[in-house]
Amino acid sequence: MKSLYKRQLMMMVGIVALSFTLLSTAFMLLSYRYIISETRDRLERNAGYIAELTSIYMRTYNSVGDEMYQSNVEIIAAVSDASVIVADTEGNIIYSTMEGLAEKRLPENVIDQVLHKGEFSGISDLNGLFKTSRYFTGIPITVRIGNLAVNQGVVLMSGDTNGLSDMWRATATIFFFAAVVVLIIAVIASSITSAHQTRPLVEMAEAARKFGRGEFDVRVTSYGDRCDEISELAESFNSMANSLAKVESQRSEFIANVSHELKTPMTTISGFAEGILDGTIPPEKERDALNVIVSETRRLSRLVRRMLDLSRLNALSETVTAQEQFDIIELISQVMISLEGRITGRGLDVEPKFPEGPVMVWGEKDSVTQVCYNLLDNAAKFAAQGSSITVSVTKKDGKALVSIANLGATIPPDELPLLFERFHKADYSRSQDREGVGLGLYIVKTILGNLKESITVTSEDGVTQFTFTLTLA
Repeated sequence: MKSLYKRQLMMMVGIVALSFTLLSTAFMLLSYRYIISETRDRLERNAGYIAELTSIYMRTYNSVGDEMYQSNVEIIAAVSDASVIVADTEGNIIYSTMEGLAEKRLPENVIDQVLHKGEFSGISDLNGLFKTSRYFTGIPITVRIGNLAVNQGVVLMSGDTNGLSDMWRATATIFFFAAVVVLIIAVIASSITSAHQTRPLVEMAEAARKFGRGEFDVRVTSYGDRCDEISELAESFNSMANSLAKVESQRSEFIANVSHELKTPMTTISGFAEGILDGTIPPEKERDALNVIVSETRRLSRLVRRMLDLSRLNALSETVTAQEQFDIIELISQVMISLEGRITGRGLDVEPKFPEGPVMVWGEKDSVTQVCYNLLDNAAKFAAQGSSITVSVTKKDGKALVSIANLGATIPPDELPLLFERFHKADYSRSQDREGVGLGLYIVKTILGNLKESITVTSEDGVTQFTFTLTLA
């Protein structure tokens, strides 16, 4: 597996190498063209002076053997740092500033190109006349006789290519050393940058492995001041860690609560059953003991049923619930009818405060029914004997607000946020709520959360009120 460091290093080295290759190639081509162009212009200009001088001498003296002519040509050649060759139209060299070329001939193709095209330029050794290739520029020697221009020969000026080669070698050396220096800097910068980027990723990977081993207290805390994507990733990672730790804490608490809730009725059932079997409980009290056993058995049944409901809700929490339109007033009325026995059994009255006509809302009807049932059942359970329960429905900002209030003991403010926790029971109610298992309000909160709705609770001066929202249809 290639590491992020190696990939970034190879990419950086590749980019630097490609950049210097392109730059060096472009520079060499431009410099070559510039030097060739400058050399050609210089040689053509000076060759023109020599061709004009030669034309004058040929027209005047019909010869180029004059010492004055040769001195002038040598001066021009020295100033130009070039060599001069003067040949007739047949290619016979009649004068040259270089030794060893007397009585030799220029290539026919060079003579033909100069005489017919008016110029010649290029790098050549003139078919072996020179040991090394040189840059040549040639122009014709034109002698005017009246209005007639006659070509009497050619002038070739040559420049040594060693200067161009030296320039290329110097440029290549500069580019090579510059590329090495930049490459070293790129490697060092890439190493530092890669380490700066990969260190938090390695730390997060190690923290994730610790999470897998059950160590949920690990956090990534060294990158909060970076103010970049790594900082955002570290923050998200820590948020995920906090969520995992909270889930683990809730799981442990849930198991402990379930164990406690199961242990209490099972201990009671076991104790009374053993008392009946071993004769500890007298025969006249066996019926009372059996009633307790039945009551605790039903409590266990309710706990299991609530647990199954909770499991079903958690399984569906990630799915979109299919919603329908229904009349919330009609639904509440049906729930109140189903709880009529419990309400009248405690001598309670119900005060409905409904608007005229139906109130159509969106929701999953069975789930909302369970919400209303749990809240009304909870209100009837904790309302003061002979008091009343108030049920109201109002409309506000596209929402239907359903409120259920009862008169009883005031819940302390610090207990209100805990009412919707699993297995939570307020201390004041433990002696009263012998049938509850502490899951009703948690199920209500879960259902409304799945429906993207909210629920709030207030408790002041003995009046406790739960209010939840539904979207108006």
